[in-house]
Amino acid sequence: MSKEVHKVSGGVATSAAGRGAGRFRRSVLGLSALLLALAGGTGVSHADAKDPGEIRFSVTTATSDGPDKRRIFDFVAEPGEQIQDQVAVSNHGASPVTFTMVANDGLFTPMGKFDIRTSDQEPQDSGGWFEVQPTVDVPAGETVVVPFTITVPEGATPGDHPAGIVATITSASTAAGPGVGVESRVGVRVNLRVPGEVAPSLALTDVRATYEPSWNPFAPGSVRVAYDVTNDGNLRVGAEQQAHVTGPFGIGDTVIDRGTEGVEELIPGTSRSTALAVAGIWPVGPVTTEVTVTPAPVSTGGAVDVPVEAPLEPVTVTVTTWAIPWVQILLLAAAAVLVIGLRDNRKRKKQRLEALLAKARAEGRAAAGSGDGDRAPSGASAPSATVPETSAAGSTDRGDVSVGPDAPSSGA
Repeated sequence: MSKEVHKVSGGVATSAAGRGAGRFRRSVLGLSALLLALAGGTGVSHADAKDPGEIRFSVTTATSDGPDKRRIFDFVAEPGEQIQDQVAVSNHGASPVTFTMVANDGLFTPMGKFDIRTSDQEPQDSGGWFEVQPTVDVPAGETVVVPFTITVPEGATPGDHPAGIVATITSASTAAGPGVGVESRVGVRVNLRVPGEVAPSLALTDVRATYEPSWNPFAPGSVRVAYDVTNDGNLRVGAEQQAHVTGPFGIGDTVIDRGTEGVEELIPGTSRSTALAVAGIWPVGPVTTEVTVTPAPVSTGGAVDVPVEAPLEPVTVTVTTWAIPWVQILLLAAAAVLVIGLRDNRKRKKQRLEALLAKARAEGRAAAGSGDGDRAPSGASAPSATVPETSAAGSTDRGDVSVGPDAPSSGA
């Protein structure tokens, strides 16, 4: 029978610090759809007309007498040691249900939520150390305590080995077609630590810094820093993070303390990608980004919170990126084009004005030459100049000769 989500809702899970919080997970595995709620959860599967009814159930920590107040299981066990405990499976529906019991290795989703391997994956670590009955029949409205045993192998390595134990149920559904069903699972997280030489350790990989300019040329931009944090030790830890960004000569020197934001808990052998933005960085050339992560203890309030004497060593990676003032360059280029354009425009106006003046002068000269030609046409005799006469006494006449019959004669 193929399996597909018809409708699934309800559930309780454990946060990275072990606090209970309601959540649901629907993941597709091949043709399977699963619901997992860890740390004593409640699952609900709504059936169609061919199903016996609504299936509601929960799984919690328990004593032999019934559910207790623990949120998760916290165990410390030496290699070769056995642990015996119980979970309580409660059927909140109106019909009896047969549940399948499954244990598997713990993991974290990319969103930082605790989960376990899906049912088609074989355990690779502590999920294979469990012994639990394969199924349990739970009458309607009742709770059944299911014992389980964990046997720590002789060769178990020191450190944390997270796991989970769940109850699952597959309900028939024809809403999505014949032979389609919904598999729901609800369970409890198991924290298991093997004593010995422990090494809380983190590694920084794929550290990237990218400058993001502001489109306001008079405002600083920001540096986006992305990196991967890997738990390469053998204890589950969080990651205290710090980013230090500075430009040339200390310009825009900024320090961001993130605490464990985005990396609240990492179990051994897992990684988490995270990013942050550092504002107030001016584009003045090379920008240096220094990222530091330090392992941080993770508390769930249980037995695995025993003091660890191992040092929590920080890890630092430095990268450099160029903050080029492209916006400012474009602004200066636009201003330069504007200035050159204005200068050229003034030059062209001056040239046009000079050309107009030259043309006007030429036209004026041409007009003046044309007027002289009209007064003295070609071939006409020009009037002769009057030369003053010299008197007999040798004096020269001043030329103020009066014309007319009454003009006085010059004296002898």
